[in-house]
Amino acid sequence: MAEAHQAVAFQFTITPEGIDLHLSYQALSQIYLSGLRSWKKRISRIKVSDSNECEKIIISHVIHRTHKFCLKLLLSYHRWMFELHGRISTKTKVWATLVRLLSSRKPLLYSYQTSLPHLPVPSIKDTLERYLESVKPLLDVDGFQRMTRLAAEFEKSLGNRLQKYLKLKALWATNYVSDWWEEYVYLRSRSPIMVNSNYYGMDFLYVTPTSTQAARAGNTITALFLYRRKSRIPGTVIPLCAAQCERMFNTTRTPGEETDVLQHWQDSEFVAVYHRGRYFRLWVYRAGRLLSPREIQYQIQRILDDPSPPSPGEDKLGALTAGNRTPWAQMRKQFFSSGVNKRSLDCIEKAAFFVTLDDQEEGMMGENPSVNLDRYAKSLLHGKCYDRWFDKSFSVVVYKNGKNGLNAEHSWADAPIVAHLWEFTLATDAFHLGYTADGNCKGEIEHSLPPPQRLSWDIPLQVSESLAVAQALADDVDCHVFPFREFGKGRIKKMKLSPDSFVQLALQLAYYRDRGTFCLTYEASMTRLFREGRTETVRSSSNESCAFVLALEAGEDREHCHKLLRKAAEKHQNLYRLAMTGSGIDRHLFCLYVVSKYLGVESPFLKEVLSEPWRLSTSQTPVQQMELFDLVNHPEFISLGGGFGPVADDGYGVSYIIMGEEMINFHVSCKHSCTETDSHKFGSQISQAMMDLMTLLNPDFKEATKANPDKQS
Repeated sequence: MAEAHQAVAFQFTITPEGIDLHLSYQALSQIYLSGLRSWKKRISRIKVSDSNECEKIIISHVIHRTHKFCLKLLLSYHRWMFELHGRISTKTKVWATLVRLLSSRKPLLYSYQTSLPHLPVPSIKDTLERYLESVKPLLDVDGFQRMTRLAAEFEKSLGNRLQKYLKLKALWATNYVSDWWEEYVYLRSRSPIMVNSNYYGMDFLYVTPTSTQAARAGNTITALFLYRRKSRIPGTVIPLCAAQCERMFNTTRTPGEETDVLQHWQDSEFVAVYHRGRYFRLWVYRAGRLLSPREIQYQIQRILDDPSPPSPGEDKLGALTAGNRTPWAQMRKQFFSSGVNKRSLDCIEKAAFFVTLDDQEEGMMGENPSVNLDRYAKSLLHGKCYDRWFDKSFSVVVYKNGKNGLNAEHSWADAPIVAHLWEFTLATDAFHLGYTADGNCKGEIEHSLPPPQRLSWDIPLQVSESLAVAQALADDVDCHVFPFREFGKGRIKKMKLSPDSFVQLALQLAYYRDRGTFCLTYEASMTRLFREGRTETVRSSSNESCAFVLALEAGEDREHCHKLLRKAAEKHQNLYRLAMTGSGIDRHLFCLYVVSKYLGVESPFLKEVLSEPWRLSTSQTPVQQMELFDLVNHPEFISLGGGFGPVADDGYGVSYIIMGEEMINFHVSCKHSCTETDSHKFGSQISQAMMDLMTLLNPDFKEATKANPDKQS
């Protein structure tokens, strides 16, 4: 999703001396010493005086290691993902049974970490073949021949040399991609993280559990702390890597002049709160006890009622986190390294998370709900550019009318991790904690609670430069959010198609109608089947999808278009499976490029590949805990999902969430400064493409829709 913005044309500050024989020796030496220390620790654990007891411990340790090894071998099998529904092979059935037998019935969050396989390094040949296949429909004959020639030259010369370094890294590193991805795609970027990298999540579409701002904040904060205390994961047959969860709370991205740093602290017992230009520290624990939702509401109300004005420079201080990174790093070093400013900044950065009590009202409301939804999205994406702390792992926003949402920093984790947190928060708020009849939180109040602490500042600097950069970026963003109500995954699955493939093909059709051409398309896929896995790119614009779109637009007969549609959907599913199982294209090429920069060698092929723009960047927000939402009895509690800013200056960002059986919510973004893009126009193209695809699959659908006009959005 937003990561695609950082993955295009990024710049390195690595010298040719970044890797040489001496450094390689040092790295190998450190790996050896690390392993030696590890074995010393293991041996020390079994040092006991009784020889019989020692023998029991050794046997237990061997059994444990054997169990982990067997489970790791089982989890390295991924052919199950490529088998058709209802046609599962005997081999896969046996495999699934063995996984269940060896898996814990109540696994802890990190129970499976050491059993997950390492991400494999694909062969150079396979990656290049898949790459050339992906760009063939996007290039003319001469352009494709040129890229084919560059790829062949790369494979014969530099490619194999770079591949050796990657394979060596894969041997000693837990994941050959993730650390470089985090550093070079995220932390080394010097442009604003607001809009370009951070993303947002929304509240329920149709309902707001309470209109009392302090009460909604009380339940939301409580639910988030309850999530932090969770130590177990939902029961799933296939374990996923949980490493990204480690830095969810108490984490801040701190700016540096050349590269930022992710800092994570021990669990803190307070949150940082912003309201009308003032910053507060709000303790949510007292003598080891988590305050009740009603007590947190009481404390939040104290902040809302506080009449004190902001200190000079305090109100727009957050703009420093919204502008370019290097100026923020320089100001942080000069003005926030000691004294009262450092103490107050520490309170924000070490807080569990950040909370903004917004004085605006947002949501799908009023006489023009569509326009208000778009404004709601922009508010969560960038706010006023100074009333969010964009460096925090996530910032919760609670509006005056009780609506809420969040803004998440991207480097520490990907959207599915934050989506899991936010699903739990919304469900716990509405269905578990609940409210009294008058809209207040439940629970008792200890009135002797000390009031929230105002943070003090001595700010001689001006933030006007950072604010100007951020404001220009925010003003340029064009957002459109709309619920597609005509049908959802239920009808798509009846047509025996993958809902995600269906939506991706609709996006291809919509883009072609909007721009008259095809483009490189980014769809985010996860690689959490592997240890410390993050994401891989699915190149959704394929030969098959382009052939289908061209045939449909040329008015070819329905049966032919129908076959091409199904062929394109099958291709997309296969591309998605390859990406999830470690056989994607882009992370491999990215790492080869990093190695080439370390070695100080130029590759015309890699340079061109890594500078190609993603004019259509897409991401599905997964619904992971449907059991928390009783949509049968409470169909109005539907999440809007979330979105992100545009990736290319002349392109679109599209996020979508498939909610229940009958709705798909879309978030579209682009830039006003580009005369060729328009989020509302593209949203209409998406809706029409969805309708046209369903009509192609089921001609009776169009007549049924005409007979039920209330279904139209």
